Amino acid sequence: MIDLSGVIALLPLAGAGFGVGFLVGLTGVGGGALMTPLLISSFGVPPSVAVGTDLLYASVTKTVGGWRHHVQENVDWPIVLRLAMGSLPASIILLAIIAYVPLDTEAMAGWIRYGLAFALPVSAVAIVLYPIMMKSHANGKDPEGPPQHAALTVLFGAALGLLVTLTSVGAGAIGVVVLALLFPALPAKRIVGSDIAHAVPLTLVAGAGHLGLGHVDFGILAALLVGSIPGILLGTRLAGVAPDWLLRPLLAITLCYAAYALLTK
Repeated sequence: MIDLSGVIALLPLAGAGFGVGFLVGLTGVGGGALMTPLLISSFGVPPSVAVGTDLLYASVTKTVGGWRHHVQENVDWPIVLRLAMGSLPASIILLAIIAYVPLDTEAMAGWIRYGLAFALPVSAVAIVLYPIMMKSHANGKDPEGPPQHAALTVLFGAALGLLVTLTSVGAGAIGVVVLALLFPALPAKRIVGSDIAHAVPLTLVAGAGHLGLGHVDFGILAALLVGSIPGILLGTRLAGVAPDWLLRPLLAITLCYAAYALLTK
């Protein structure tokens, strides 16, 4: 027999998933940056479980987006490879430290909160800068020969791997803005496609690591997916109806408030 009380208890989470998915479909960014602090501050989910669940959630949704960009040939695989060379080892090392080094779970929860409090305002700035950076790349041409800044790309990948594994935030707008700065000749669609393609293995590895640590709640994960998929589809269909110049600053303010709520609640 189905436990109706358990299903009803998950409905608010499905609603949150719908709202976040709708914003992602509408603006193209903000998924992880909104979902994790929402789970912690509004639903009382432990920070480590919120991060682990959100990472697996992101690995599913970003796989769909990454495949679409691959089919449309919007992915620069050498750039993705260099990012992964830094991010995947960094993620695995951090997960190993969490798993094998005796850590105070309360202290770890505090690290996650402070990490989010740092990452969310940075994401807010990146979301505002995102359309400006993409506009400058709108008519860009593919660079000839291998991508430049190989070492910087690997280092940025490592920093992104640590940030995403600890907080689940950073694989979206932050990644796009930094890639736009590193590769000024790359067209906007290939910057976005490469960023999403790189996020797939990173969120999968980090999410699988958190799963092994017991930091994933499958009930919450299912509720978020059930809500967010129709939300993303609806937001995508309505993209362009609401003015972008209004949505992005509102989203940025929301992220800054989420950072404030995490530190004060």
